[in-house]
Amino acid sequence: MASIAAHGPGAALLAELAPWQRALRAQFPIITANPDLAYLDSAATGQKPQAVLDAVHDQLTAAHANAGRGSYPWANASTALVADVRERIKGFLDDPAPARSAVHFTSGTTEGLRLVARDWLPGLLADGDEIVVPFADHEANLEPWLEAQRLLARQGVRIRVRELPYQSSSGDYDPAALARLVGPRTRFVAATHVHHVYGGNMNVHLIRRAVGPDVPICLDAAQSVGHLPVSVAELDVDFVAFSGHKALALPGSGALWARQARGPELQPGGWRGSPNTTGIASLAAALDWLAAAGTDRIARWTVALAARLSDGLRHLDAYDVLGCQRSLAADAPVQQRCGIVTFRHRDIGARDLGFILFSHGFMVRTDGHCQAGADERIGSVRVSLHVYNTPEEIDRLLAVLTSLR
Repeated sequence: MASIAAHGPGAALLAELAPWQRALRAQFPIITANPDLAYLDSAATGQKPQAVLDAVHDQLTAAHANAGRGSYPWANASTALVADVRERIKGFLDDPAPARSAVHFTSGTTEGLRLVARDWLPGLLADGDEIVVPFADHEANLEPWLEAQRLLARQGVRIRVRELPYQSSSGDYDPAALARLVGPRTRFVAATHVHHVYGGNMNVHLIRRAVGPDVPICLDAAQSVGHLPVSVAELDVDFVAFSGHKALALPGSGALWARQARGPELQPGGWRGSPNTTGIASLAAALDWLAAAGTDRIARWTVALAARLSDGLRHLDAYDVLGCQRSLAADAPVQQRCGIVTFRHRDIGARDLGFILFSHGFMVRTDGHCQAGADERIGSVRVSLHVYNTPEEIDRLLAVLTSLR
């Protein structure tokens, strides 16, 4: 298996990027300190480069104070940090109109989506309106919209929640079916950029064409920001929610970007309290690190590694790989997985397989992955990759999986 992968499609790209990747991998202390372990769970949380750790240390030891509360130098520095990182996020997302848009700091993607559902969506909707949301993505991109429906119903406003259609062959969204679904009462669409189980880029740019120029679109970008280039100018969405901890920053840090062009402006309700200045500092350092590394190259690297894994798995009869079956081969002509490969062994349960893999030094996710819909009831093993992972780790993993046939 290793020899096939080493000389197969994608090997040239991995060889070309290998020096760049080795230099970046060396900047992750937890990775270099554990050379016998392979961390394959970056869709759950990413590891932190030294630059992020240094930024956190500096923020806590050089000028740590509450932002927006005092007028002394440390407090002013924290206040300036918060304002500066808002603008950095806009630049990182390729915001075409930063003077008009807004960035709200959150604890992560889930809070960002709930912020839209609680504090913005009700002001957009009237009795009889419809929203379209995904029913087979992460639960965090379904439950907030159902919660909004329930809250509005208690106020006597009845809205209809319709399922965003999927293509049965690929698992991607179905823009043609969505265009047929959209009607004069369609007021809002929620979508996911990269699917957290199947690893597919869901082609969100096609959703705008399907729904027209006026319907707001909210994007769950938990698995794309920090993993591949994200351009709100190209996607033409209205909200982008993402988690800092999946983008190499600290847990508890995240942001919601709002275009402020379609519908009312987002005004978060309630008292917001003190911002997470340490998390915000880590987020600034992570975005700077990612920009310097090149999210385009990170995406090329992780897509190639995922293709190496799925290509190996397709030759093993004991395994079923979830998602588009036409994209398993490393030289598949269709879009390949964005650093996420999820599979099941036909005889070994997912949790048991996870224990077996850890005994060989592999850390993977094993459960339903918080996926809404029927697939959540059947556990699976998810391998999710970032720039610190290597082809050698994939080959060792395939060797172990082959031994379990």
